[in-house]
Amino acid sequence: MKKETEEKIKQLQVMEYNLQNFLAQKQTFQSQLLEIENALKELEENKEECYKLVGGVLFKEKKEKLIKELKYKKEVIELRIKTLEKQEDKIRSDVNKTQKEVVKEMENDK
Repeated sequence: MKKETEEKIKQLQVMEYNLQNFLAQKQTFQSQLLEIENALKELEENKEECYKLVGGVLFKEKKEKLIKELKYKKEVIELRIKTLEKQEDKIRSDVNKTQKEVVKEMENDK
């Protein structure tokens, strides 16, 4: 096998490792997003007092302030997810291109 082909195979391994990392990060953010959406739903349905957990201590907080904070966090997480998806698409494209090159080079070596 040519040295170039071996290098491309190593690149593929690195790209696939990076892709797995992006997928894990995206999954974490999606989980956080779901928690925020559930919290927002509960806050909007709740007519009682609201509390915020800070360092293991509950503090009474205005409902509107909590909703504003959660909506901001939601926007940030959605932006992070979009960024990760763009990076994921780029890596997938690079992986497909490199895989085709490796297969072609291996077929030519036969």
